[in-house]
Amino acid sequence: MPANPTSNQTEGLALQGRHAVVTGASGGIGAAICAELARHGAVLSLLGTDAGRLQRARDALPGNGHAIACVDVREHAAVAACLADAAAARGTIDILVNNAGIARSAPLTRTDPQLWNDMLAVNLGGTYHCTHAVLEGMLRARWGRIVNVASTAGLTGYAYVSAYCAAKHGVVGFTRALALEVAAKGITVNAVCPGYTDTPLLDEALDNIVARTGRDRDAARATLAAGNPQGRLVTPGQVANAVAWLCLPGSDAVHGQAIAVAGGEVM
Repeated sequence: MPANPTSNQTEGLALQGRHAVVTGASGGIGAAICAELARHGAVLSLLGTDAGRLQRARDALPGNGHAIACVDVREHAAVAACLADAAAARGTIDILVNNAGIARSAPLTRTDPQLWNDMLAVNLGGTYHCTHAVLEGMLRARWGRIVNVASTAGLTGYAYVSAYCAAKHGVVGFTRALALEVAAKGITVNAVCPGYTDTPLLDEALDNIVARTGRDRDAARATLAAGNPQGRLVTPGQVANAVAWLCLPGSDAVHGQAIAVAGGEVM
C-alpha cells in the first residue's frame, strides 16, 4: 500500500489505496461517511453491532473490497483484535472515523450510573479503544487521518443530556491532546461536531420534546430546527462531506480542530 496517494490521482479518487475504518458504520451518519469515503476511492472496513445493517450499508457502496465486522467498541481487547484482522486483510489502516455513538437524555436527578457509564463507554471509551488500536500503525507509516464524530454537545451545554455532553466534551479534549502528540508525525486528528442531525438517533430528542410539551412530532422537529440559524436540521451528507474533506490531500494543515457542522448554532 503506498505511503501517500500518487500525484496523478483525480480528485474523485484522492483516497485510492487508502484503508478507512468507520465505526457505527450502518447508521445514518456512518453510512453517509462510508459512501463519501468510498466515492473518493478508499477501501472500507465497516464496524458496528448489527451484521444485517452493516451488510446493507456495504452493499450500497461504490467500489470493491469493502468488508464488515461486528464489534462492541466498549471492549478494548475485542476492538484491538478486530482492527488487527482488518489491517491484515486490507492493509494498514490509514483513516479512522470514530463515529459510533449513543445518545440518551434525562435530568441529572434521573441519570443513574448505568446511563452515565453507557454514555462514556461508547462515546468516549470507544473513541479511545479504536484510536489506540490503529495509532502505532499510523506512526510507523508516518501518515494517518483520525476524525472523531463528536457533537455540538462537545462544544456547549444542553439541558437534560449531562452525561452525553460530558462524553462529547471528552471526545473534543481527547482530540486536542492527541493532536499535539502526533503533530509532527504525518497524522492529523480532528473532531467534527454536528448539530441536531436528521437521523434515527434524533427520535429520542423528539420523544422528549413531545412528552414535555405535548406538541406533535412535526412541531418538535421544528423546535430543534429553530436552534440552527439556517432554520433546518443537519443532514448526514453534510456531516459526511466535512469528515471526508478532513481526510483528503490538502487538508493536512487542519489539525486539532473541533469543526461545528451546525448552520452557525455554535461559533
